[in-house]
Amino acid sequence: MMRSRYVHKLFMNILCLLVGLIVSFPVIYCVGVSFMSASDLSSYPPKLFPSTLYWENYKTVFTSTPILLFMWNSFLIASIGTIGRLITSSLAAYAFAFFDFKGKHFWFLIILGTMMIPGDMLIITNYITVANMKLINTYAGIMIVMIASATFMFMLRQHFKTMPRDFRDAAFVDGCGDLRFFLNILLPMSRSVLSSIFIASFIGLWNAYLWPLLVTNTEHMRTVQVGITMLQFEESMVYGPVMAGVTVILIPSVFIFLAFQRQLVQGITFSAIKG
Repeated sequence: MMRSRYVHKLFMNILCLLVGLIVSFPVIYCVGVSFMSASDLSSYPPKLFPSTLYWENYKTVFTSTPILLFMWNSFLIASIGTIGRLITSSLAAYAFAFFDFKGKHFWFLIILGTMMIPGDMLIITNYITVANMKLINTYAGIMIVMIASATFMFMLRQHFKTMPRDFRDAAFVDGCGDLRFFLNILLPMSRSVLSSIFIASFIGLWNAYLWPLLVTNTEHMRTVQVGITMLQFEESMVYGPVMAGVTVILIPSVFIFLAFQRQLVQGITFSAIKG
């Protein structure tokens, strides 16, 4: 019995390791190519790792493009947009989870219905609205369509519904109002879900390309995903600098994940114990 458990555990560990390697292989190859010279890139058979570290690719990234300015623009947009989404989504989710008002289910279905509308269908309407508001080439023009998210509101509403109403009733008996209960009790108990939403939203806004491309037409307002295309030259495709640029812009996403990893693990552990 013990032997079969050991074999099963070993098999699952090996399987998880293989899946992890398959999923992370594009990132590993991207980092490897970023350190390759032109001779390594044109060699046959193709190389996974460079023969020597070729730092000129990274030098090209920082000298041919204002990559740090692009990263700052993306960081500012992703941070403020994510915080805005957390505020609007959590407040709306709290209302739909704990309040009783006329048309509650109807408006909730309306919000869910917006999740079925492809974002590309709204681009022209959103652009006209932003242009009429004189917000072209501004941070507000980029972020205004990112402040609210029906998906995250739905996720938080479903999570809040799992919270026993006795918590809220007991807090109200002790003189706690809705705002205090929301800030001091409900949000700390929802830290793992909020961390997951923060990571998903930040990475999604960090990787946004089409909308920032449409509403910005000056270099100092470009985001990193738009600016990285400046490393593609018309005469040829230079893969080394492009991969170096991609590696650089991956760093904030990795940092955000590592920063919230502990909360994610705690949330998963808590959910397993609760289940």
